[in-house]
Amino acid sequence: MKIAVLGASGRIGQRITLEALVRGHEVKALVRHPERFPIAHPRLTVARVDIFDPASVAEAITDSDVVVNATGAGGSDPHTFYINSTKAVIEGVKRAGRSKRLIVVGGAGSLEVAPGVQLVDTPTFSNVARPTSLAQRETLDILRASAIAWTFFSPSEHIAAGRRTGKYRLGTDQLLTNDEGESFIFMEDYAVALLDEIKQLRFIRQRFTAVSLEKGTIRLMCNLAASSK
Repeated sequence: MKIAVLGASGRIGQRITLEALVRGHEVKALVRHPERFPIAHPRLTVARVDIFDPASVAEAITDSDVVVNATGAGGSDPHTFYINSTKAVIEGVKRAGRSKRLIVVGGAGSLEVAPGVQLVDTPTFSNVARPTSLAQRETLDILRASAIAWTFFSPSEHIAAGRRTGKYRLGTDQLLTNDEGESFIFMEDYAVALLDEIKQLRFIRQRFTAVSLEKGTIRLMCNLAASSK
């Protein structure tokens, strides 16, 4: 399968790229600065794309079966970045052919923690993360109103670099926790779940989420972070 990854240079984008390559897929990494891309592989091509230009997106993904949007706002205004880029990517996918599937790396803020209550609207939600989560919530509404074959993949409340366990539980619109009450997933397992979804086609025109089943994942994440210093 040919998979195009928008934002492949990011932390999650790189892990999605590597997981796809390990599984034998052909990957096209679409980034702003191809000359800086750190991964090289015989089945990998790297190209420049303008995420805000539907024509640029359409041209870049023409020969791909699946498009993964793992772009992030970086230092840009989150609302402007996510809304404008989402609209451009949707239009680019439409121009490239409606049979193409779009999988979006989304946020956890729009997951429900109680009936009618989303994580981003709770009093303890991070003020720093709130603008991005609100913008990502709006992109989910934009996707739902579109005619393309989209999937929005929300992580757990906490996501961090760590290790690939391959053990996770899936859900849809509600925030998940594991048996220890943790809402956490490693970026590596997020990539595993995303590639599994590409193969299994369970959430077309739906949102889904995943939580790690590894016990003590938050403590393990802290230990890994400490050992890397």
